[in-house]
Amino acid sequence: MESKKQVNLTKILFGVYFLILVWILLFKMSFSFEELYRSRSINIIPFAGTATVNGKIQMSEIIKNVIVFIPVGIYACMLKQEWSIIKKISVSFFISLGIEALQFVLAIGATDITDIIGNTLGGVIGIGIFYLFTKLFKSKAIKIFNILASGATIGLVCLMSILLLVN
Repeated sequence: MESKKQVNLTKILFGVYFLILVWILLFKMSFSFEELYRSRSINIIPFAGTATVNGKIQMSEIIKNVIVFIPVGIYACMLKQEWSIIKKISVSFFISLGIEALQFVLAIGATDITDIIGNTLGGVIGIGIFYLFTKLFKSKAIKIFNILASGATIGLVCLMSILLLVN
């Protein structure tokens, strides 16, 4: 079992990541509600609607959704090592579902099943990365992830601060 210090650091890093994730996905990195695109739509057909432009699937949007959710899978593994893989995958699914539902309720974006699929896939990839790291680095994997996440979090907070100052 990891030290209490590592677990607490992981919880703090996940909390900061989660706030940034919500800001990116729900508020589209906007600093005011007036700037948000006000619409309410729902797409329950995978890879149609918002993921399609001129009859072609917009892979870049799907790939971005996958990438932004990779840390969810990693954090689920770090914080709940004893959980089954299905429970860990469900964390990504339910966070994504919650964000999509909030977009619909608040009328601040398109609610899309493709986003849920992409986000959940990102969580699955994160789980795979975590298992790979534990095979390679054994008991040091969580410490390594915390170091990497600390650097990424500091970088993101600095970037957000610059965006806030410029805005």
